[in-house]
Amino acid sequence: MTDYFELQIKINPEIEDVVSEMCFETFDCEGVVLAEETYKDLEMISTTEGTLRVFIKDNKSPEELSDIVTGMKNTLHERGLTDDDTGSFECKVIECQNQDWSKKWKEKWDITRVSDRIVVVPDWLEYTPKADEVVIRLEPGCAFGTGTHATTQLCMKATEKYMPLNSNVADIGTGSGILAICAKKFKAATVYGCDNDETVIDVAKENAVKNNVQCTFELNTADKLTDKYDFVLANILHNVLADIMGDLKNIMKTGAYMVLSGILDEKKSIVIDAINEHGLELLEEMHQNQWVALVVKKS
Repeated sequence: MTDYFELQIKINPEIEDVVSEMCFETFDCEGVVLAEETYKDLEMISTTEGTLRVFIKDNKSPEELSDIVTGMKNTLHERGLTDDDTGSFECKVIECQNQDWSKKWKEKWDITRVSDRIVVVPDWLEYTPKADEVVIRLEPGCAFGTGTHATTQLCMKATEKYMPLNSNVADIGTGSGILAICAKKFKAATVYGCDNDETVIDVAKENAVKNNVQCTFELNTADKLTDKYDFVLANILHNVLADIMGDLKNIMKTGAYMVLSGILDEKKSIVIDAINEHGLELLEEMHQNQWVALVVKKS
């Protein structure tokens, strides 16, 4: 008897967050594991980046599940993404017998040290913080942003480095709320997070409560905002960042900083062109693996 299925889906790493959310929306999905890395003598010797492991409980056959995944790829094509953007979407379906199927995915999450000060702790694990550490407790739920992905870590490092104290902060595409929570823990005065996926808003709110911080989260997009901010975070796909650069600039105060991430190194020129087109000043490129975050300023 099959207790649960594990889907292994080959995709472009750049759209891991998008496909993860689609899995939660489509299946009876308990969790998704992104990249797993293996180290030896402090060097990474293998990685599963580009393969989503999706843990689901469903009455459908393996063939039906594979057809649904193909339909997800077609949906992305309808949104304007090409095969190069999506990856192969090759899907392997593994039938598993395990009464603890709903806990299986959590085995892959561990405490993540992002920097000397920032530590992300899954909510089900115990951790005693050291002096001066900023600890973020997280239940990923159905939202992107667990602290393990390079794009999220780059944004948190940039927040630690560039965000002025008592800033008014906007987190565009907030997902799990991790970046908004990080900003608040680094003494932002106010933090506003929005996303165009209504399923993640409650997750973000719950994570803020877990961390005992006050953030505002709502279903919204940058083009509809009228307030101005000292510090803006946007961890989104490179093509979306380029398309909404004008909207992001409009919500920045004069002298404000913005961190743009979710960008593969090979795609960064697309975002940099948009930065230049809108008269923003590029201050720094921050790199981690094949990912890049761009820190800009509105002079």
